[in-house]
Amino acid sequence: MKFTSPRESDKQQDHYHPLPGSDPKHGGTGFNKYVLAAAILASTNSVLLGYDIGVMSGAVLYIKDDLKISSTQQEILVGCLNLCSLIGSLAAGKTSDSAGRRFTIVLASATFFVGAVLMGLAPSFPFLMVGRVVAGIGVGYSLMIGPVYTAEISPAMSRGFLSSLPEVFINMGILLGYVSNFALSALPPPLNWRLMLGLAALPASAVALGVIVMPESPRWLVMKGRVVEARRVLIKTSDSEAEADTRLVEMLNAAEASEHEPISSSLKWHGLGVWHELLRPSSSIRRILVAAIGVNFFMQASGNDAIVYYSPQVFKDAGINNRKQQFGVTIIMGLVKTSFVFVSALFLDHYGRRPLLLLGTTGMAISLACLGLGSKYLQHCNDKPVWAIALCVIAVCADFSFFSIGLGPITWVYSSEIFPMRLRAQGSSLAISVNRIVSGIVSMTFLSISEKITFGGMFFVLSGTMVVGTVFFYLFLPETKGKSLEEIEAIFEDKNPETL
Repeated sequence: MKFTSPRESDKQQDHYHPLPGSDPKHGGTGFNKYVLAAAILASTNSVLLGYDIGVMSGAVLYIKDDLKISSTQQEILVGCLNLCSLIGSLAAGKTSDSAGRRFTIVLASATFFVGAVLMGLAPSFPFLMVGRVVAGIGVGYSLMIGPVYTAEISPAMSRGFLSSLPEVFINMGILLGYVSNFALSALPPPLNWRLMLGLAALPASAVALGVIVMPESPRWLVMKGRVVEARRVLIKTSDSEAEADTRLVEMLNAAEASEHEPISSSLKWHGLGVWHELLRPSSSIRRILVAAIGVNFFMQASGNDAIVYYSPQVFKDAGINNRKQQFGVTIIMGLVKTSFVFVSALFLDHYGRRPLLLLGTTGMAISLACLGLGSKYLQHCNDKPVWAIALCVIAVCADFSFFSIGLGPITWVYSSEIFPMRLRAQGSSLAISVNRIVSGIVSMTFLSISEKITFGGMFFVLSGTMVVGTVFFYLFLPETKGKSLEEIEAIFEDKNPETL
């Protein structure tokens, strides 16, 4: 594949001058509205996962009553979406490399739309499972492509905020799911749970239509040799033509450097040699894989998704027996969770990834330990004192708040920005596949394990997991704030431990 020479691009930009107060290399001081709009559209796909997590926490209670399913079937129903999303996340890397990022976003929305319709119309448990499988594949596509597309189109100085938007929309989706549970719970079954699940088709169709006005990723265009189109997109997503040309030169340099790799670049762009490099990595790629897979593993090993899915049961165990009250508490929980992810997104580019991540996991460890203490006390207490119930509710909200500050948004940001351009799509899909596997395992075993060791015991296990996660992040995740995607690769090539 032949690329325009970076030196020629440098000559072309000699007559350009950066805007006052802007950084021509890393982006200006403010947000580019065009980039913001494109990032929002790409991230809106994440509403689909969030809505499913939130709404299923309530819908599954009515499904269990209506279809007479067992607790094991309930766990399978809840967790299978996460395991099936593994298929979508693995396939998304190949699809996005060959057909483009925009096409993959449309495919994600269309697949989830079909799954939502099937779930809403399901006459039986097997039919409902088919809908969950299809929806799960769509979720897998969306989780991989949204952060990658946003990272590739964003200037370095605002990439943290923009790449954390998928987590913002996941939390908005969770809140919408909780509101749907509360609003539709008064309807008779099976109408209530069918509407709860079927309404997810509406945002899916809206996202698919919105992609029409989105630009293609400039880095994907460079990989395909479509440099003129890439420059056109970069001009729209930069504060000046000088900044656009500087970013283009970095992308061209990265693309040309890949020509010297053992596997030919023409194969890499079609994804044919990428897996060879990922499965037999160099030392720098190994460090990237450890960081990306590690952050995705601990995100789901924290049990956050499972606690959201089973929050009504958790609150019932804490002494809140009225179903309407359970849904009301989950709405409060969703508001807190959504508010804090906005806080993280706004400060991510200022304070950096590491400080917020370490703060979040430390806070989660403490919150889960307090939740475990409260649950253990209530387990051995017959009168269920209000202060103990309040402790559990506050501890759950605190756990979700710290998750929204750290692991929630930073997992998507980090795993989408640290892979080099030639490996980004399929490397991210590999990391997110681990995310989906762990999420599915935790969701499908959460109730069973809790029945054996109690909810309190489960929360103590999760608290210990977050302690281990905090140590891992301190040792293996370097800071990437303010660096271009091309510069980040150099961080992992530096063996100096001070860079970590």
